[in-house]
Amino acid sequence: MPGVSSFRNTLSRACLGASAGLLAGFTALAVAELAAALVRPAAGPVTVVGGAVIDRTPAPVKDFAIRTFGEDDKFVLQLGILVLLGLFAACLGVLSLRHRRAGAAGVLLFGILGGVAALSRPGSAGVADALPSVVGAVAGAAVLYLLAGRTAPVRPPTGEEGPTSTWSRRGFLTAATVTAAAATGAGVLGRALTARHGRGAVASRAALVLPAPASPAPALPGGVQVKVAGISPFTTPNRDFYRVDTALVVPKVDADTWRLRIHGKGVARPRTYTLDDLLSRPLVERDITLTCVSNEVGGPYVGNARWLGVRLADLLTECGVKPPSEGGPADQLVARSVDGMTLGSPVEDVMDGRDALLAVGMNGEPLPFEHGFPVRMLVPGLYGYVSACKWIEDIELTTFDAYDPYWVKRKWAREAPIKTQARIDTPKPFARPEVGTVMVAGVAWAQYRGISRVEVRVDDGVWQDAELAAQDTRDTWRQWSFRWRTTPGGHTLTVRATDGTGQVQTEQRARTVPDGASGRHSVFVTVP
Repeated sequence: MPGVSSFRNTLSRACLGASAGLLAGFTALAVAELAAALVRPAAGPVTVVGGAVIDRTPAPVKDFAIRTFGEDDKFVLQLGILVLLGLFAACLGVLSLRHRRAGAAGVLLFGILGGVAALSRPGSAGVADALPSVVGAVAGAAVLYLLAGRTAPVRPPTGEEGPTSTWSRRGFLTAATVTAAAATGAGVLGRALTARHGRGAVASRAALVLPAPASPAPALPGGVQVKVAGISPFTTPNRDFYRVDTALVVPKVDADTWRLRIHGKGVARPRTYTLDDLLSRPLVERDITLTCVSNEVGGPYVGNARWLGVRLADLLTECGVKPPSEGGPADQLVARSVDGMTLGSPVEDVMDGRDALLAVGMNGEPLPFEHGFPVRMLVPGLYGYVSACKWIEDIELTTFDAYDPYWVKRKWAREAPIKTQARIDTPKPFARPEVGTVMVAGVAWAQYRGISRVEVRVDDGVWQDAELAAQDTRDTWRQWSFRWRTTPGGHTLTVRATDGTGQVQTEQRARTVPDGASGRHSVFVTVP
């Protein structure tokens, strides 16, 4: 049947073109990653395009991604980019069967877009960051042009009869095999060079011995940990501590070459510090709970750790900085990380006596890379996006009127004190506890104010006091428990906290944008 045969031939040709496009796309990515390893690993096309997508994503969409995918949001983004790249490459491959130059030009165009994305990223190293995307695109375009040529019809010799629409299957397969092998080699070499690039940082962390603190954290009082199954541990292990940031590739900074510069408005004596400079100073050890502004009511993005570092206020005073209350001209401290992220903190809050730290240690070991090695900043009582700069390398004193940091440009609030919150850890939503006495338990936090009371309500009943665990400091969360005499049926358990100033947690529901979620956490359970 001619019609069926023609359709099969068309489909076969389309698959051939798509295969050529996918192979060209693979080559482009592999060569680009190799080039990035030679220039700067963070300049790889998937990384820069993903970063550009994050930069331009509206706050509500980011909030949805974090809420839906949690800490896997970056993996989902990268997977989505690769899928779209694959579809784009396949379409260009089909196009190249009839229009070789147009298909190759499409690959080049995508490389140019990748280069533009690289140049637009915070912390861009300049034109060099655009090279990997462009070099990879040139290689991919050349491959697509070559493979498309191998699918062109081959005419029989003059004077011989035969079909005029055949093509060199052997020639195509040979070219495709050689290309795949070369691209794979480039990709493997790029990965090896990238891994080698980070070995110095890994070695510097492994060699780092943290000094004993001059001001150790007070011993935890007895009873800070409620003995109820299912409740969060008082101290969050490093491996379980939440991570929310925009870094698709975790920066690996060599501690031996790291520097921190303090400068700007009202800085009488600008200084640059090395890690050894910080470690030689009196170190402070404190238990501090951190909270992400993306944490929904009852969400997981809160954790408590024992931090070791230097007082940020001491460094600022050493540089001649005065808070606004003492006549200082700067009211905003802008912290910059090695990947270009900017966070803005109120100078007054950093210098009002709270334990604002440049941390070098976390739970007895050097900071993990994911949490900011070699140095990160943290300020009790402020959400992370205005205080917890990881991989910090620069502090500039300025004003809120003069400069908007990364998140403020994206419609988040300039100042973001942490809201009073309580969470039910157990029982879990839709649990089926037995008839009898059930322990309801969880954590509450209001950093820099502390927690003075937690209450639980069953359905629409009266609020009843929960039993509070011992409080460590006002900068840490506090555990609580409540003995509930169950009755058969479905029940809604709701919790609310009162902070150290007497302010009761609001019942007004608000989403995370622009300054943190509010409302009261509740779970529905069924007693058989």
